[in-house]
Amino acid sequence: MSLPSHAELPAGEDHLLERPLSSRQAYRGSFLDVRRDEVTMPDGGVASREYIVHPGAVMVIPVLDDGRLVLERQFRYPLHRAVLEFPAGKLDAGEPGIVCAVRELQEETGITAREWAYACTLHNAIAYSTEGIEIWLARGLTLGAARLDQDEFLDVFTASLDEVAEWVRSGRITDAKTMIGLLWLQQWRAGTWELTWRSAEESLAAR
Repeated sequence: MSLPSHAELPAGEDHLLERPLSSRQAYRGSFLDVRRDEVTMPDGGVASREYIVHPGAVMVIPVLDDGRLVLERQFRYPLHRAVLEFPAGKLDAGEPGIVCAVRELQEETGITAREWAYACTLHNAIAYSTEGIEIWLARGLTLGAARLDQDEFLDVFTASLDEVAEWVRSGRITDAKTMIGLLWLQQWRAGTWELTWRSAEESLAAR
């Protein structure tokens, strides 16, 4: 028995599609929008799908001139512990990712950046959420005063790339978006993956 390569898979995806029959809102809170859909399966059977509709988010990897990185430590209630992660925040309705990235970086850390580079969009919970997280890198940083929300408490600190990599290896960092951000940063610094650096205004125009 042998398994096919990707190139040998059937053309198209119709044989995998799940088609919605009905959809209802199972729960609506101040943040979460939970849906329950009935779908037809590829073999004609019927199944239910529960998922969260999410507006999306951004994460920023701030790179200082000496190569150190800016991270945050904040309490994440679902895990009941403080976690280490790169700055991040939720998109407002219709908000471009770069606009959210500039805003969140300044509000949470007080930092503004001269140049920005889009890396990728991460779908961090594909089985139960529509959330996509845009990952941006920022450099040419200027420090300033943070403007945290009233119910927001966090520590801002710096670390080297090697320190962040060791925290991922040891399990001290378990946040998926931060781990993917580290991968992009490592590949870019190794010259394997390319990034296009622009000002925030140029990044917005290039959407």
